[in-house]
Amino acid sequence: MPVGDCSVAAKPREQLLCSLFHTTPGYRACALGWKPMVIRRGSHAFKDLINTYRMIEQDDFDINTRLHTIVRGEDEAAMVESVGLALVKLPDVLNRLKPDIMIVHGDRFDALALATSAALMNIRILHIEGGEVSGTIDDSIRHAITKLAHYHVCCTRSAEQHLISMCEDHDRILLAGCPSYDKLLSAKNKDYMSIIRMWLGDDVKSKDYIVALQHPVTTDIKHSIKMFELTLDALISFNKRTLVLFPNIDAGSKEMVRVMRKKGIEHHPNFRAVKHVPFDQFIQLVAHAGCMIGNSSCGVREVGAFGTPVINLGTRQIGRETGENVLHVRDADTQDKILQALHLQFGKQYPCSKIYGDGNAVPRILKFLKSIDLQEPLQKKFCFPPVKENISQDIDHILETLSALAVDLGGTNLRVAIVSMKGEIVKKYTQFNPKTYEERINLILQMCVEAAAEAVKLNCRILGVGISTGGRVNPREGIVLHSTKLIQEWNSVDLRTPLSDTLHLPVWVDNDGNCAALAERKFGQGKGLENFVTLITGTGIGGGIIHQHELIHGSSFCAAELGHLVVSLDGPDCSCGSHGCIEAYASGMALQREAKKLHDEDLLLVEGMSVPKDEAVGALHLIQAAKLGNAKAQSILRTAGTALGLGVVNILHTMNPSLVILSGVLASHYIHIVKDIIRQQALSSVQDVDVVVSDLVDPALLGAASMVLDYTTRRIY
Repeated sequence: MPVGDCSVAAKPREQLLCSLFHTTPGYRACALGWKPMVIRRGSHAFKDLINTYRMIEQDDFDINTRLHTIVRGEDEAAMVESVGLALVKLPDVLNRLKPDIMIVHGDRFDALALATSAALMNIRILHIEGGEVSGTIDDSIRHAITKLAHYHVCCTRSAEQHLISMCEDHDRILLAGCPSYDKLLSAKNKDYMSIIRMWLGDDVKSKDYIVALQHPVTTDIKHSIKMFELTLDALISFNKRTLVLFPNIDAGSKEMVRVMRKKGIEHHPNFRAVKHVPFDQFIQLVAHAGCMIGNSSCGVREVGAFGTPVINLGTRQIGRETGENVLHVRDADTQDKILQALHLQFGKQYPCSKIYGDGNAVPRILKFLKSIDLQEPLQKKFCFPPVKENISQDIDHILETLSALAVDLGGTNLRVAIVSMKGEIVKKYTQFNPKTYEERINLILQMCVEAAAEAVKLNCRILGVGISTGGRVNPREGIVLHSTKLIQEWNSVDLRTPLSDTLHLPVWVDNDGNCAALAERKFGQGKGLENFVTLITGTGIGGGIIHQHELIHGSSFCAAELGHLVVSLDGPDCSCGSHGCIEAYASGMALQREAKKLHDEDLLLVEGMSVPKDEAVGALHLIQAAKLGNAKAQSILRTAGTALGLGVVNILHTMNPSLVILSGVLASHYIHIVKDIIRQQALSSVQDVDVVVSDLVDPALLGAASMVLDYTTRRIY
């Protein structure tokens, strides 16, 4: 029974597998009635990388075959060539050994070659540690091996459920725990200090050093190399003795070693750089470390057995189950983030975690092996879930459009729209916004129900409902806390519950200014930008701030009330109760106020203009008069634009965004004045920041839709 151990440097649990039968008293290999045989291949064959084959021999195994199957090069092509070389060499070996069962461990690319060869040669495969989720190409390899394997030994309840979800036969799945935990939980070495001194120096104390172990991420090599460089910079700054293990031999490892040498890590007084540590000694080193840092599965799995603090960097292990000892720095893009994590974790002691095992995996695995009937049919069966016979594919189902219901609660109108993933408004419904809460909530429900029914006819699948409304909103709870004076009876209103209960869909709610910013981030000129600000110029003045790609809400959900930036200490009264705000000068309400004053004094209308008696004077009449040469109307617009421009200058000096987007019906009338004020008043360092007019027709609706589309289509393990 060959044990296919395709391990690499710094993966201690894999080194344990080859001694699986010899490490547990009372469970010797002979008890199975089979002869264990070992094929040494993969990185075990490299003496300059690791000497793990010595450990195999020390466990009294005869290494039946030695295969050199790894093509040196440490890039993507070398990994593919290594798999191909293994597939060429393995058939002869397997024909000669004629094994009954092949034990394959883990998710390495060379393990995939072994599993493929065994499956095609009708050899039963037992896969250890299937069903887990990490975050790299290893996931695909691990699941591919699962589909080739006949029997499965998994470590956690979640992994077991994943295997069942992948249609594997429940009767052929054993939840045993991780074999390495058998040794980890029984590891006792009173002389651990001698091991620490041997690897890190005589002056090092327990809990006062770091173990660093970082591998390349084969799906994003460039970023993983940069992250490794930042990690080393942070460790140098942190100034603690550090044991750095060389990366594995995946694509990108050669570049990571170059980074180590460029920074002089092998000769730095605070660092010890090694290619391999024997498993028994490695256990003691991580058990008594002040912290472990990197992206190895060892950090998120094995180290939990000791409660040692771990800093997990990047996405390589993003899907792993972890204990509370693990702090994730998934976006490790700056040295400061990593350094801050080191300050938070170093020297702590957490409770020991048994997520991955209780110390009894090996006896369970041996019992499972003895239960295998070698006479049963070799062809594995998949346990597919039942499928209703009346379900069939048709072109309408295939072409179904993923969409959102978007609701915009304005001061005058209530609008509902079906919005597609591409930001296309498939259909829009508009009604006057009622004055009372009861009428308004009933109308919202009625319009949404009608729109959802219409969406079915339009072949649109509604993923959720997004609501844009004026006022201060708690987006976490879906509650309007305080509304503007334009929308009456709209304080402390729970919008999420009634809509969710009626439509049976998830519901998101946010302020209309924030929604405008979200619309620009997903569909408009803010797409791909890290930092920008949106200013809405409509009935009122609002806005939204995007910082580091995320919307800023503030501690009390009051961020980006840009209309209430004060630009004059003795300015006109504002609807907020203060005076001199931007909104008091530049909003549609402010312009309407000034237009009425001029009209009452017969100073508004000029030649070519008329206002019907039944029509209220508004901002658009003022703008028309200014265009036709009315000097007083031009002066009012210039003052309004100046107030808005001063507000933008304050924003530039406070937030320093890379772009300012003016949105709303008045934006195009203000843009040139705003740019003039920036040239006159702003610091030279921000004068180059671009100010543009939004090209989105319905930013409030699109922003409401984006809350749904961004969340429901996001894929995070």
